[in-house]
Amino acid sequence: MTAEQHISEFQELARLALPKMYYDFYTGGAEDQHTFEENVKAFRNIIIRPRILMDIRRIDMSTTIMGYSTSSPIMVAPTAMHKLAHREGEIATARASATSNVIMVLSFNSTCTVEEVASSCNAVRFFQIYVYKKRDISALMVQRAERNGYKAIILTVDTPRLGRREADIKNKMISPQLKNFEGLISTEVVSDKGSNIEALAYKILDDSLCWKDIGWLKSITNLPILVKGILTQEDALRALEVGVSGIIVSNHGARQLDYTPATITVLEEVVVAVQGKIPVLFDGGVRRGSDIFKALALGAQAVMIGRPVIYGLAAEGENGVRQVIDTLKDELEQTMALSGCCTVKDISRSHVRTEQDRLHCRL
Repeated sequence: MTAEQHISEFQELARLALPKMYYDFYTGGAEDQHTFEENVKAFRNIIIRPRILMDIRRIDMSTTIMGYSTSSPIMVAPTAMHKLAHREGEIATARASATSNVIMVLSFNSTCTVEEVASSCNAVRFFQIYVYKKRDISALMVQRAERNGYKAIILTVDTPRLGRREADIKNKMISPQLKNFEGLISTEVVSDKGSNIEALAYKILDDSLCWKDIGWLKSITNLPILVKGILTQEDALRALEVGVSGIIVSNHGARQLDYTPATITVLEEVVVAVQGKIPVLFDGGVRRGSDIFKALALGAQAVMIGRPVIYGLAAEGENGVRQVIDTLKDELEQTMALSGCCTVKDISRSHVRTEQDRLHCRL
């Protein structure tokens, strides 16, 4: 494959490479998958307003995320169980991210350990966590991440229980034992209701988690804490109040509550609420470099890429992940050039027109 190929081609290669159960696990959304489809489609309603005659001989996509320099405003999102996609799992993803000089967020539910990924290559990495009912397990994982050089903790806050992922239920999807939790907790759960992952989540996720617990998390680590799963200005303001270091606008890849808004449609609402006090990152539905451009124009500091990374991993391992990142970088550079933006900082709100803008014009 070459960087000229579109993400959809990697997806088709992944479909051919993976058992149906695993492909469905990675690609599926919640219930009717309305939000899953809207996450991608909503980008089409945003129009780019290019500037011309801007001398675009040098395009610089580099930026800074949470104080760390990176080659582009692209991050690898936390996604679970990479060894189901490729035998090298998260180590392959980490190496591709390091080669591309982008920040990878390792999932709490990774199939390689925190230590294995940390020792696989030198790079800036963040670590995503869930809070379990046995909080000492979550605390231990945070401390392991900090000890092994991870630079930030991303707390996923939209999962008090697992969304209804009907493909997993029909396929009777089973979670492998995760190496990070060996000797701490078993992922073996007997369930006659379909998905073992759903039964396991019900057993272990702490559904009492609330805003005051951000204080608990801050008390056990010196790392900055970002919250992932914010979709409203109300929750953005609460996040500011409790002192988080960043917000990730996300609906969990449309895998949690169906009929929530597509993330790109609420990004600006959160950005306006935060008023630049902390960084806002974006997650959900990015399939083109032009999607990244649109998210940046609406105020995101960077975007996270989830499923496309898995598609590349399933298709060609480490090389496939690198090609996916390169494809998105190439498309972003082209969009910037044709829009008259030589640097990421040049991308402004005036470079896009949203559906809401058009409605206001008619009024």
